[in-house]
Amino acid sequence: MLCGATADDDRHLRPVAPRAVPSAMTIDKRLSIEDAVRNYVRPGSLVFVGGFGQNVPFAIGREIIRQEITGLTLCRTGADILFDLLVAGGAAREIIVGWFGNPGIGLSHVCRRAQRDGSLTIRETSNFGLLLRLQAAAFGVPFLPTWTLDGGDLPAIAETARITCPFSGETLSAVPALQPDVAIIHAQRADPAGNVQIWGISGDSLTGARAARRVLCTVEEIVEGDVIRDRAAATMLPSYRVDAIVEAPWGAWPSYVHDRYDRDDEYYRAWDRLSRDAGLIAGEIKKIRTAPATDALPSERERRSLTWPASA
Repeated sequence: MLCGATADDDRHLRPVAPRAVPSAMTIDKRLSIEDAVRNYVRPGSLVFVGGFGQNVPFAIGREIIRQEITGLTLCRTGADILFDLLVAGGAAREIIVGWFGNPGIGLSHVCRRAQRDGSLTIRETSNFGLLLRLQAAAFGVPFLPTWTLDGGDLPAIAETARITCPFSGETLSAVPALQPDVAIIHAQRADPAGNVQIWGISGDSLTGARAARRVLCTVEEIVEGDVIRDRAAATMLPSYRVDAIVEAPWGAWPSYVHDRYDRDDEYYRAWDRLSRDAGLIAGEIKKIRTAPATDALPSERERRSLTWPASA
């Protein structure tokens, strides 16, 4: 009991039992990857692409290419070679990023080439600036203020405005909310209702998912709800924030998944060489378009030498 409070006052501090309402946890959200992409990734959509080192949703990206979805705008603070793949596959016409390239290896040859030939628009900001834009959407506010983006050359190209703080009178930068139509993410596991568990580094994945209108998630495995509840602290996205769950083992390959498999560094190094040649990239895209979505990724990994140059 608080000091000075009566027993009658104290009862108002006790936890209140939740009302019995229809729950999203009762809905089975499992879909095939074909149906999930068809239902939630529409042509012309603004798509947040999750993953930060690990859990990059490559399986969804390949399915987007298979279905020949076009006109997408992709966003993420740090874009990796999945952006290359989607741009080369004709899916993306614009990217909004703080950084883009081949992590730990070098530049994004595909995106740079597409920007030069006019088929891709790149809207740059800082990593933190883009994260703030997503956070504003997650909060449901039209903008957020920041001390960053005040100097250098980014303010001239980033979407910012100068505002005066109503409390201190100080001048700050403001960035507008960025609400994706759909977030595509990968995680370790979920239950059929869509309670998603992630461990290891998540980067901006959770902020992007909370900012988006819809969330499509692939997972290494779908488990029973009891398994999720036994490790409830690992549930990063509750079922009411998730629209579709797809079981896709190796769905983040060639990136890594904490406690599951390591990053395929050989792939990233080979991509650097392959992506310098538009003809070789076209061959890789053709292979993706003609491969069944149900192909096991380890098998695709073994077949890589059919398309990739001998030096890879």
